[in-house]
Amino acid sequence: MASEFQKRVWEAVSLIPRGKVTTYKEIARFLNMKAYRAVGVALAKNPYAPKVPCHRVVKSNGEIGNYSAEGGVQKKAELLQKEGVEVKEGKIADFEKRLYKLKE
Repeated sequence: MASEFQKRVWEAVSLIPRGKVTTYKEIARFLNMKAYRAVGVALAKNPYAPKVPCHRVVKSNGEIGNYSAEGGVQKKAELLQKEGVEVKEGKIADFEKRLYKLKE
């Protein structure tokens, strides 16, 4: 059974539009906390991927980070590219342009 924290993280991730990415840190900020790593752990336990699009969450430096679903990081890059987000050498191209800031 999912914790309330996990549910809140998954709800926040569901707000990220197609063609955009956000960061673990941005999700934590949106949830009024600094638990960046806990956000990553919650996303790793996301049973609803890709409907709850955890593949749209990346590191603050633009690197795509990990992906726990089948296919791993390669699958994450493929999903992002299908949505129009270019990935070059493990990083989001035009990261600042693609970054989505969650609104409270």
